[in-house]
Amino acid sequence: MSEGQRLEWKTAWRDDHLKSVCAFANADGGTLEIGRDDEGTVVGVGARERRRLLEELPNKLRDLLGVVAAMHVREDGGVPYLRIIVEPYPVAISYRGVYYQRSGSTNQILRGPALDRFLLGKTGRCWDGMPDPRVSLEDLDPAAMAGFRKRARKEGRLSGNALDDDDAGLIEKLRLTDGDYLTKASVLLFHRDPERFVAGAHVKVGYFRNEWDVRFHDVISGDLFTQVDKTMEVLLFKYLKAGIGYDGIHRVESYPMPESALREALLNAVVHRDYAILAPIQIRVHDDRLRIYNPGSLPEGWTLEKLLGPHPSRPYNPDIANAFFWTGEIESWGRGIDRVLRACRRAGTPEPEIHLEPGGLWFEFGFSDDYLESVGVAGKRSEGSDAIAEGSGGDRVGTKSAPSRHQVAILRKSLSARPITELMAVVGRKDRTKFRNQILRPMMDAGWVEMTIPDTPTSRKQRYRTTAAGRAVLAAVE
Repeated sequence: MSEGQRLEWKTAWRDDHLKSVCAFANADGGTLEIGRDDEGTVVGVGARERRRLLEELPNKLRDLLGVVAAMHVREDGGVPYLRIIVEPYPVAISYRGVYYQRSGSTNQILRGPALDRFLLGKTGRCWDGMPDPRVSLEDLDPAAMAGFRKRARKEGRLSGNALDDDDAGLIEKLRLTDGDYLTKASVLLFHRDPERFVAGAHVKVGYFRNEWDVRFHDVISGDLFTQVDKTMEVLLFKYLKAGIGYDGIHRVESYPMPESALREALLNAVVHRDYAILAPIQIRVHDDRLRIYNPGSLPEGWTLEKLLGPHPSRPYNPDIANAFFWTGEIESWGRGIDRVLRACRRAGTPEPEIHLEPGGLWFEFGFSDDYLESVGVAGKRSEGSDAIAEGSGGDRVGTKSAPSRHQVAILRKSLSARPITELMAVVGRKDRTKFRNQILRPMMDAGWVEMTIPDTPTSRKQRYRTTAAGRAVLAAVE
């Protein structure tokens, strides 16, 4: 046995361990054993302490957490210890107003978008189905509604009766209302300027000479259908060079990946991103590759291997996905990534790689040597072409899995607890806020680094240390 997602050991009871009970209840459930050391060796719980805990703990769990857990006295080699079995709870559980959730062998504090997702999930709701009282039907763009009708009519998936209805009727048929209010999905799909209500709801495209040197960029705004169309136009006619070849006497132009594969990857980012994260979709174009960054995360319990294999459709934004399905832009069977891979295989271009990191997903199209030669950039592969973007780290499919060099330096430095200023110095950062948001926070969300005083994040005595999961990552790299 070892500590993990559903098991934790403590030598003695302290009320601070209620955080573990809370974290288990908010995840898959778990077992907390009192009377074992960090190696799992039973050190025992005295008879008087056992009686006290069996009398007091049920009341504490009930009064402070609203949780009822089974408690048993067990023995190992004649030494008694206490086992507390926590079942997963269908409602959100907090301890002193803070929500914890089990991740690996750590208890993570849920904040910001992660907390929003968790609370919505417990109510059976999704972010895009939440009402937005700031927007009325009159605020929606008639041209966007007409464009949707045209696309859907051409595809034939939605009945003509729904398309012939007025705007109010169509919105109702698409289930984009919540009581008397429009939902956030309706704003993203049909408002001229959804960023007035959803910060970061745009696409940013840039051309990079290396990982840090951006030479020019574009920002594409508007409703989501417009964002997809304009982004494809900008990519094909401004950022990507067409390779020149010949089929007999006929001149043939080709891009480094099939247009259908690029569009499918872009649709995946637009439809499935987490709009509660205030960051845009980012597309980085280099001489030898193109990357699409999608803010968000995989469904709970999913891995990259499951994403790449046969899987059911689990849209992050089901109402947005539904609208794109009716227009024929996407399927509803979880086959989007498979369609990208198949298109690349048919065209004979490299299959894209997918990188998963805390807070987002990278979709990377590498350019073949034949294409690079056809556009005159053979032998000019960009600096860092075999690495994930700076500041990223986590799972990578198809290449070596490793954190960034900055993350490795921080993991190494924080093997013993360190203040944030020392960690900033290690990677040459001076802006505390940017360092915390861009580097430290993703590492904490991944469970690699933890606070020594998590209940008081802004304490001047706050230190950061590498967790067991972080040590495992560091060991794998070194």
